[in-house]
Amino acid sequence: MKSFEELYCEKDSAMEEITKWQSASERKITLLPSEQEKGKKQLVELQVTTRSTLGAVAFETGGILIHQGWLRILGSGHPHLPRSITSLNQQCGLDGMLLVADDVIGGFFAINGGMFPDSVGGIWYFAPDSLAWEDLEIGYTDFLHWAMTGDIHTFYETFFWKDWEKDVSKLKGDEMFAIYPFLWSKEARELTMDGCFKKPVPALEIWEMSKKAV
Repeated sequence: MKSFEELYCEKDSAMEEITKWQSASERKITLLPSEQEKGKKQLVELQVTTRSTLGAVAFETGGILIHQGWLRILGSGHPHLPRSITSLNQQCGLDGMLLVADDVIGGFFAINGGMFPDSVGGIWYFAPDSLAWEDLEIGYTDFLHWAMTGDIHTFYETFFWKDWEKDVSKLKGDEMFAIYPFLWSKEARELTMDGCFKKPVPALEIWEMSKKAV
Protein backbone atom coordinates (compact mmCIF):
# COMPACT_ATOMS: atom_id res chain seq x y z
CA MET A 1 0.00 0.00 0.00
CA LYS A 2 1.35 3.42 -0.99
CA SER A 3 1.69 6.17 1.61
CA PHE A 4 0.12 9.61 1.39
CA GLU A 5 3.48 11.10 0.46
CA GLU A 6 3.66 8.79 -2.55
CA LEU A 7 0.13 9.67 -3.65
CA TYR A 8 0.19 13.44 -3.16
CA CYS A 9 1.48 15.47 -6.12
CA GLU A 10 1.59 19.16 -5.27
CA LYS A 11 2.64 20.45 -8.69
CA ASP A 12 0.61 18.16 -10.92
CA SER A 13 -2.84 17.94 -9.36
CA ALA A 14 -5.91 17.42 -11.53
CA MET A 15 -7.64 20.05 -9.39
CA GLU A 16 -6.44 22.79 -11.72
CA GLU A 17 -8.41 21.25 -14.58
CA ILE A 18 -11.48 20.78 -12.36
CA THR A 19 -11.52 24.46 -11.38
CA LYS A 20 -11.32 25.37 -15.08
CA TRP A 21 -14.43 23.28 -15.70
CA GLN A 22 -16.17 25.07 -12.84
CA SER A 23 -15.30 28.46 -14.31
CA ALA A 24 -16.51 27.43 -17.76
CA SER A 25 -19.80 26.04 -16.52
CA GLU A 26 -23.08 27.92 -16.78
CA ARG A 27 -24.65 26.02 -13.90
CA LYS A 28 -24.17 26.55 -10.18
CA ILE A 29 -21.31 24.43 -8.85
CA THR A 30 -20.02 24.44 -5.27
CA LEU A 31 -16.63 22.94 -4.46
CA LEU A 32 -16.90 22.10 -0.77
CA PRO A 33 -13.65 22.63 1.16
CA SER A 34 -11.77 19.63 2.46
CA GLU A 35 -10.15 19.02 5.83
CA GLN A 36 -6.60 17.90 5.13
CA GLU A 37 -6.62 14.86 7.41
CA LYS A 38 -9.87 13.61 5.91
CA GLY A 39 -8.45 14.14 2.44
CA LYS A 40 -5.30 12.22 3.30
CA LYS A 41 -7.39 9.34 4.59
CA GLN A 42 -9.34 9.19 1.32
CA LEU A 43 -6.19 9.06 -0.82
CA VAL A 44 -4.60 6.29 1.20
CA GLU A 45 -7.77 4.20 1.34
CA LEU A 46 -8.51 4.68 -2.36
CA GLN A 47 -4.84 4.32 -3.40
CA VAL A 48 -5.11 6.97 -6.11
CA THR A 49 -2.89 10.01 -6.68
CA THR A 50 -3.91 13.65 -6.91
CA ARG A 51 -2.78 13.52 -10.55
CA SER A 52 -6.00 11.63 -11.17
CA THR A 53 -9.36 13.40 -11.22
CA LEU A 54 -10.74 11.01 -8.59
CA GLY A 55 -7.74 11.60 -6.32
CA ALA A 56 -7.98 15.37 -6.66
CA VAL A 57 -11.68 15.36 -5.77
CA ALA A 58 -11.11 12.97 -2.86
CA PHE A 59 -8.23 14.96 -1.37
CA GLU A 60 -8.97 18.57 -2.23
CA THR A 61 -12.75 18.73 -1.86
CA GLY A 62 -15.30 17.73 0.70
CA GLY A 63 -17.47 16.97 -2.32
CA ILE A 64 -18.96 18.90 -5.23
CA LEU A 65 -22.57 20.11 -5.42
CA ILE A 66 -23.76 20.56 -9.00
CA HIS A 67 -26.88 22.25 -10.34
CA GLN A 68 -28.08 23.64 -7.00
CA GLY A 69 -27.18 20.31 -5.41
CA TRP A 70 -29.23 18.09 -7.72
CA LEU A 71 -26.08 16.07 -8.42
CA ARG A 72 -23.58 15.35 -5.62
CA ILE A 73 -20.00 14.25 -6.36
CA LEU A 74 -18.46 12.59 -3.31
CA GLY A 75 -15.15 13.76 -1.84
CA SER A 76 -13.73 13.56 1.66
CA GLY A 77 -16.95 14.67 3.34
CA HIS A 78 -18.31 18.02 4.53
CA PRO A 79 -21.20 19.19 6.76
CA HIS A 80 -23.15 19.95 3.56
CA LEU A 81 -22.30 16.49 2.15
CA PRO A 82 -21.46 14.26 5.14
CA ARG A 83 -20.72 11.01 3.33
CA SER A 84 -17.25 10.55 1.86
CA ILE A 85 -16.36 8.16 -0.95
CA THR A 86 -14.98 5.50 1.39
CA SER A 87 -17.54 5.92 4.18
CA LEU A 88 -20.47 5.49 1.80
CA ASN A 89 -18.93 2.42 0.21
CA GLN A 90 -18.20 0.89 3.60
CA GLN A 91 -21.80 1.43 4.65
CA CYS A 92 -23.31 0.16 1.39
CA GLY A 93 -21.07 -2.90 1.10
CA LEU A 94 -21.26 -3.15 -2.68
CA ASP A 95 -18.74 -5.63 -4.06
CA GLY A 96 -17.19 -4.75 -7.40
CA MET A 97 -18.46 -1.17 -7.50
CA LEU A 98 -17.13 2.10 -6.05
CA LEU A 99 -19.92 4.60 -5.47
CA VAL A 100 -18.67 8.09 -6.36
CA ALA A 101 -21.76 10.28 -6.83
CA ASP A 102 -25.52 10.38 -6.49
CA ASP A 103 -28.52 12.57 -7.22
CA VAL A 104 -31.55 13.78 -5.30
CA ILE A 105 -33.99 11.36 -6.97
CA GLY A 106 -32.25 8.21 -5.76
CA GLY A 107 -29.79 7.53 -8.55
CA PHE A 108 -26.24 6.35 -7.82
CA PHE A 109 -23.09 6.61 -9.95
CA ALA A 110 -20.27 4.12 -9.47
CA ILE A 111 -16.97 3.05 -10.98
CA ASN A 112 -17.20 -0.54 -12.17
CA GLY A 113 -14.53 -2.42 -10.27
CA GLY A 114 -15.46 -5.83 -11.61
CA MET A 115 -19.16 -6.34 -10.92
CA PHE A 116 -19.68 -6.31 -14.67
CA PRO A 117 -17.01 -7.94 -16.89
CA ASP A 118 -17.46 -5.26 -19.54
CA SER A 119 -16.38 -1.66 -19.07
CA VAL A 120 -14.26 -2.22 -15.96
CA GLY A 121 -13.18 1.21 -14.76
CA GLY A 122 -16.15 2.88 -16.43
CA ILE A 123 -19.00 4.78 -14.80
CA TRP A 124 -22.32 3.01 -14.33
CA TYR A 125 -25.60 4.54 -13.15
CA PHE A 126 -28.11 2.82 -10.87
CA ALA A 127 -31.32 4.27 -12.26
CA PRO A 128 -34.24 4.79 -9.85
CA ASP A 129 -36.82 4.28 -12.61
CA SER A 130 -35.54 0.83 -13.60
CA LEU A 131 -33.59 -0.34 -10.52
CA ALA A 132 -30.88 -1.50 -12.90
CA TRP A 133 -27.25 -0.56 -13.51
CA GLU A 134 -26.68 1.24 -16.81
CA ASP A 135 -23.28 1.55 -18.49
CA LEU A 136 -22.65 5.23 -19.29
CA GLU A 137 -19.63 4.21 -21.40
CA ILE A 138 -17.38 6.92 -19.97
CA GLY A 139 -14.66 7.01 -17.31
CA TYR A 140 -14.62 9.08 -14.13
CA THR A 141 -12.85 12.11 -15.66
CA ASP A 142 -15.31 12.34 -18.55
CA PHE A 143 -18.20 11.80 -16.15
CA LEU A 144 -17.10 14.69 -13.94
CA HIS A 145 -16.57 16.93 -16.96
CA TRP A 146 -20.06 16.04 -18.22
CA ALA A 147 -21.61 16.65 -14.80
CA MET A 148 -20.01 20.08 -14.55
CA THR A 149 -20.30 21.31 -18.14
CA GLY A 150 -22.31 18.80 -20.18
CA ASP A 151 -25.95 18.29 -21.04
CA ILE A 152 -27.38 16.88 -17.84
CA HIS A 153 -30.79 18.34 -18.73
CA THR A 154 -31.31 15.73 -21.43
CA PHE A 155 -30.22 12.96 -19.04
CA TYR A 156 -32.72 14.12 -16.40
CA GLU A 157 -35.35 15.76 -18.64
CA THR A 158 -38.26 13.60 -17.41
CA PHE A 159 -37.27 13.95 -13.76
CA PHE A 160 -37.26 17.70 -13.15
CA TRP A 161 -40.43 19.19 -11.72
CA LYS A 162 -41.81 22.73 -11.55
CA ASP A 163 -40.35 23.81 -8.19
CA TRP A 164 -37.38 21.46 -8.03
CA GLU A 165 -34.86 24.24 -7.30
CA LYS A 166 -36.85 25.36 -4.25
CA ASP A 167 -37.30 21.80 -2.99
CA VAL A 168 -33.66 20.81 -3.54
CA SER A 169 -32.43 23.95 -1.73
CA LYS A 170 -34.15 22.67 1.43
CA LEU A 171 -32.69 19.16 1.12
CA LYS A 172 -29.81 18.20 3.41
CA GLY A 173 -26.65 16.76 1.86
CA ASP A 174 -27.24 13.36 3.44
CA GLU A 175 -30.81 13.18 2.12
CA MET A 176 -32.60 12.24 -1.09
CA PHE A 177 -36.23 12.35 -2.09
CA ALA A 178 -38.33 9.28 -1.55
CA ILE A 179 -40.73 9.57 -4.48
CA TYR A 180 -44.20 8.03 -4.53
CA PRO A 181 -45.38 6.28 -6.55
CA PHE A 182 -41.95 4.69 -6.87
CA LEU A 183 -40.30 5.78 -10.10
CA TRP A 184 -39.97 2.18 -11.27
CA SER A 185 -43.69 1.50 -10.83
CA LYS A 186 -46.39 1.47 -13.52
CA GLU A 187 -48.26 4.16 -11.61
CA ALA A 188 -45.29 6.57 -11.79
CA ARG A 189 -45.00 6.09 -15.55
CA GLU A 190 -48.55 7.36 -15.90
CA LEU A 191 -47.71 10.57 -13.99
CA THR A 192 -45.33 13.47 -14.39
CA MET A 193 -42.87 14.32 -11.60
CA ASP A 194 -45.18 17.16 -10.60
CA GLY A 195 -47.83 14.58 -9.80
CA CYS A 196 -45.54 12.50 -7.56
CA PHE A 197 -45.20 12.97 -3.80
CA LYS A 198 -41.65 13.71 -2.64
CA LYS A 199 -40.37 13.27 0.91
CA PRO A 200 -36.78 13.92 2.16
CA VAL A 201 -35.26 10.77 3.70
CA PRO A 202 -31.68 9.68 4.51
CA ALA A 203 -29.70 8.71 1.41
CA LEU A 204 -28.78 5.33 2.92
CA GLU A 205 -32.46 4.59 3.42
CA ILE A 206 -33.04 5.14 -0.31
CA TRP A 207 -30.15 2.80 -1.08
CA GLU A 208 -31.54 0.07 1.16
CA MET A 209 -35.04 0.49 -0.28
CA SER A 210 -33.68 0.21 -3.82
CA LYS A 211 -31.71 -2.95 -3.05
CA LYS A 212 -34.79 -4.62 -1.53
CA ALA A 213 -36.91 -3.73 -4.55
CA VAL A 214 -34.49 -5.26 -7.08
